Amino acid sequence: MKKLLIIFLFSFFGEVYAQDPQFSQFYANPIYLNPAFAGSNLCPRFAVNYRNQWPKLDGSYVTYSASYDQYLSGINGGLGVILTHDQQGRGTINHSTISLIYNYHLKVNRKFTMMFAGKATWNQKSLDWDRLTFGDMIDPRRGFIYGTNDTPRGGTRGFFDVSAGMVGFTEKFFFGVSAYHLNMPDESMIIGNSPMPIRFTGHMGAKLPLGGKSQFNTDVSIMPNMIFQYQQGFMEMLLGTYVQYGALTAGAWFRSRDAFILSAGLNTGTFKVGYSYDVTVSALNNGISGGSHEISLGFDIACKKKKPSFRTISCPSF
Repeated sequence: MKKLLIIFLFSFFGEVYAQDPQFSQFYANPIYLNPAFAGSNLCPRFAVNYRNQWPKLDGSYVTYSASYDQYLSGINGGLGVILTHDQQGRGTINHSTISLIYNYHLKVNRKFTMMFAGKATWNQKSLDWDRLTFGDMIDPRRGFIYGTNDTPRGGTRGFFDVSAGMVGFTEKFFFGVSAYHLNMPDESMIIGNSPMPIRFTGHMGAKLPLGGKSQFNTDVSIMPNMIFQYQQGFMEMLLGTYVQYGALTAGAWFRSRDAFILSAGLNTGTFKVGYSYDVTVSALNNGISGGSHEISLGFDIACKKKKPSFRTISCPSF
């Protein structure tokens, strides 16, 4: 009952906005953060991500993502494909997408490169009316035992949307911007018009070596980063840093008003695995929500690295 009361208060006395699913391991899923990362690794790259947000609540959010991208010299750019599936309220609302990305790589000069991407996405969103509960279904003593007189609505809706992104980088520094749902498609599953709000993202970061190699002949570097996101009145700022010690990476982020993010990962060059945990610091604390768990897997396929017209980007793995 305490959990239900808090959700009720947030729904009626707080500001609630539509928001795209988010991942806390931003660079373990780079083309989800910004489509302009497609092909930035030069060789073929696979990424799989799983996120379980607020698992202690009955209506938790579970999100899956799988992506592939690579650079093709014949088109002077990168191609990418990404699939996502988001479950809200234990499958009450399901949202699946498949996206295709083309990313053009432009070598501005010997030290600076830019990448410009377009992304086309097919969305399928559905509402399972049978999972909803209403006031007229409740018996004061025995709970939910009646059927509802509410007329079933909803179903499945498909729609198309377009996005774009840009990234610029040097050997040690990178920055980028992206805009999603530029055509603002109607995502309503019941009646009326519900335009999908545009989501804007800006990000920047650097990879700074810390005095060469450690006593074990291992590269050590620090990677400070910042991400800003805006969608229909919802704004958040994320500040954090990673420390890389050879194949090992550890990171800590602060998400404004909401959570601390702790992460750790292993990157062998071909295979990488990461785990992160969001420590909720809002009124919906960890004891009530259970925080958020996220796991990522990545595979980089070896390829013949002919001298490219651009250098690969030095950004974090997780």
